[in-house]
Parts: sequence; C-alpha cells; structure tokens
Amino acid sequence: MTKAELINEIAKKTGVERISVLKTVEAFMESVSNALVRNESVYLRGFGSFVVRTRAEKVARNISKDLPIVIPAHNVPSFKPSKMLAGKVKNGGQPQGKR
Repeated sequence: MTKAELINEIAKKTGVERISVLKTVEAFMESVSNALVRNESVYLRGFGSFVVRTRAEKVARNISKDLPIVIPAHNVPSFKPSKMLAGKVKNGGQPQGKR
C-alpha cells in the first residue's frame, strides 16, 4: 500500500477530505521522524513502537578491492509490532485464538 492509497482509504472510511487526511498523515510522519532524530521512541498501544536501535561497529569487506573496511557504530530506525498486531498478521487478520 502506498501513501496515496492509505490516504484514500482513510478518507473513504472516515468521510474526511483527502487534503485533511494528507496533512494529518504527513504531520504524523514528521512527528515520528523528529522523535526518532531526538533518540526518543514512539509507542502506539495495540499497534507497535517506533524505536532507534544502535548497530555496533563491524568490519566488512570491499569485494572489488578485497580490502577490509570498518563500518562505524550507527543508529537506525526500527519498528517493533505489538503482540496484538503480530498475532493478527500471523493469523491472517483474525484475532489470536479465533481462527
């Protein structure tokens, strides 16, 4: 699903104009991005968490020159689904235990 498809679906389900939904979705994405830049997590109960994970420094290999290179430690954004969401996806959209 693309951002445009998501906006169309939300607009259809809520009856809110597409432009308002677009502004809301973009504000949500900007707020989550800004929180992650500040190294803060965003918790959405029943859905999941947007968190920042630190990748450790590691040695890799440049295969074209056959030389080792060091990849420094760095932060990456990550999403961890809630147990409810993970169970729903696992069971094809059905709540856990109702299949």
